[in-house]
Amino acid sequence: MKIKQIRNATLRINFGGVDAYVLTHLHPDHFDMAADGTAGAKLDKAVPLFVQNEDEAAIMKRSGFKDVQMFTVNGVAFRGVTLTRTFAKHGTKTPCGPASGVFFTSPAEKKSLWILGDTIWCDETAEAMSALKPEVVVLNACAAQLKTYGRLIMDDADVESVCRAAPNATVIASHMDTVAHASLTRKTLRAALERRGLAGRVLMPDDGEEYVF
Repeated sequence: MKIKQIRNATLRINFGGVDAYVLTHLHPDHFDMAADGTAGAKLDKAVPLFVQNEDEAAIMKRSGFKDVQMFTVNGVAFRGVTLTRTFAKHGTKTPCGPASGVFFTSPAEKKSLWILGDTIWCDETAEAMSALKPEVVVLNACAAQLKTYGRLIMDDADVESVCRAAPNATVIASHMDTVAHASLTRKTLRAALERRGLAGRVLMPDDGEEYVF
């Protein structure tokens, strides 16, 4: 399992050799979108693409992707990997559109991986954490905020909740220093986690840095 931190719109990325794309939700800070409503112009349209719902599948097909599939709560298999959709609450006031997490398992991998996606810590996330028992957890944790929707993703308190709920998991804080509406940077999140007694407990990759498990 390899995880690489990519900063949106700033790194030139070689997508050669990618087996599939997985889109947690269709927002422009996660996936390039054009003015005409199409998306993913620079991607190889022949590569399989997994999305969370029928609406986004339709957009991706209209954008030229040839093999669009959905990851579901019951799990979908792809080349020996099972992708399972998990609940995401994308806003403290009201959801900023539908979003999902993705839980990955494979007999060929030593550890399971849960990418929580754009979500805050909530009862549903806590229940899934208890049921899934993920071994590697990736969090979007810059505490991005919008006036209408409130805080959209995790802050340092939420990260602490994840660490307490999954004491044996490797926790990775991602989506850092990427968007203008973030209220935490790598520097301030590290400081906040240190105050919470979690110094060294959470990995926070620099742009381009890779982790292998």
